[in-house]
Amino acid sequence: MPGRRAERLAEQVKEELSLIIGGEVDDPRVESVTVTAAKLSADLRTAKIYVSVLGTEDEIKGAIDALKHARGFIRYQLGIVLRMKHTPELFFVYDDADVRAARIEELLSKELAEAKERESEELRIADRGLRNE
Repeated sequence: MPGRRAERLAEQVKEELSLIIGGEVDDPRVESVTVTAAKLSADLRTAKIYVSVLGTEDEIKGAIDALKHARGFIRYQLGIVLRMKHTPELFFVYDDADVRAARIEELLSKELAEAKERESEELRIADRGLRNE
């Protein structure tokens, strides 16, 4: 389990990368990128950066490719801010949690609507049964 230092540093990396990607990376493909999380290895040498991207599959792939292409520049800028002996190597990963959450919400809403329909149907059947007696 990563230590408290790694957790604090991961949060700082997330915040700084958000600023660097949003303000210093001059590539239109990263305009819709949001840094959602950063996970550092125990030795603080590597960082897995989770990003969400608004857009189509092609736009998502383009944004991830742009981040990978700018990885050296981003790491250099991060190193200036962090002032560590070794700046972590960055690995960008698409975070599809928002897509999965939307799908779950859609399924739950559909199930709720179906449950209400079943309940009203059962009430209609019960009401007919009472009238026939």
